[in-house]
Amino acid sequence: MILDRDLEAVNAALAPLWPRLTGARIFMTGGTGFIGRWMLEALARADLDTEVVVLTRDPHAFAEKAPHLAARASLLPGDVMTFEPPKGRFTHVVHAATDASAALNARDPLRMFDTIVAGTRRALDFARTSGAGRFLYLSSGAVYGPQPPEIAHVAESWHGGPDPRDPRSAYGEGKRAAEMLCAIYARQFGVEVVGARIFALLGPLLSLDIHFAAGNFIRDAMAGARIRVEGSGQAVRSYLYAADLTVWLWTLLLEGRSGETYNLGSEEAVSIADLARRTAAILGGPGVEILGRPDPGWNPGRYVPSTAKLRRDLGLAPTVGLDEAIRRTALHNGWNP
Repeated sequence: MILDRDLEAVNAALAPLWPRLTGARIFMTGGTGFIGRWMLEALARADLDTEVVVLTRDPHAFAEKAPHLAARASLLPGDVMTFEPPKGRFTHVVHAATDASAALNARDPLRMFDTIVAGTRRALDFARTSGAGRFLYLSSGAVYGPQPPEIAHVAESWHGGPDPRDPRSAYGEGKRAAEMLCAIYARQFGVEVVGARIFALLGPLLSLDIHFAAGNFIRDAMAGARIRVEGSGQAVRSYLYAADLTVWLWTLLLEGRSGETYNLGSEEAVSIADLARRTAAILGGPGVEILGRPDPGWNPGRYVPSTAKLRRDLGLAPTVGLDEAIRRTALHNGWNP
């Protein structure tokens, strides 16, 4: 299976680092989502003497979806804004809980903002009181706001931001505010925080039925349907494969410099129209239809990171390109070439 092969590669890449988690006690929020699930799958295969407590709103649903992970972790029922802290000392906190739903951001931006900011503060308070030595915060490339077209790859040193007058910026502004909280807790309380600004992703375990264009295109091509691009298709994105992301996140938790934030994404830029065409060509779909409707999202332009800092500081680079990421995601979802 594609997922098993990917996780074998992840384990091989992380083999020099895994021993550092022997005897560790990790608290993770967002462990049942796409990114958290990948992190837990990798840790489970490392077979370490490590305890993991995963915060989840529905332990029963997660146990049904991933019984092998539920058997290896302690599931703590609760919401990120109101959870009762687990007892005892912890060594690491991974804060990955955020609803990245475009529908929620449009329908209830206040809830989106509150979940990010209040949830992050609660996770930081827990890290401080539990004695956790490391805190990994999963932020987003949305903190940069709309990327100027003249910037091909936006770096961590660029200090642009979302429009604070536009409620569509609730997600990006929430992530920015949460990053500020991380900086405050690092300075005021000595919490060792490492930040990860994550851009667009692709890979097994990604739902093909939510608002992510790449997943929708794969779903349609696999069904033998023409891929429909709702907008003009001129927006530019890049897609990091989930296995690479997993290696990078665990490396950041264990080796990232405290107080630093890193872009995590692919530098392989592609327009949405070309992404649709490539997906159709790789998976044998009947073609692409560009509808040209107005883009209702917060960023109809460019969204592509520079990962020079990650490569320089930690020696990390992608191992799976876009075409192969499309192919592997489709194979995991039952595509038969």
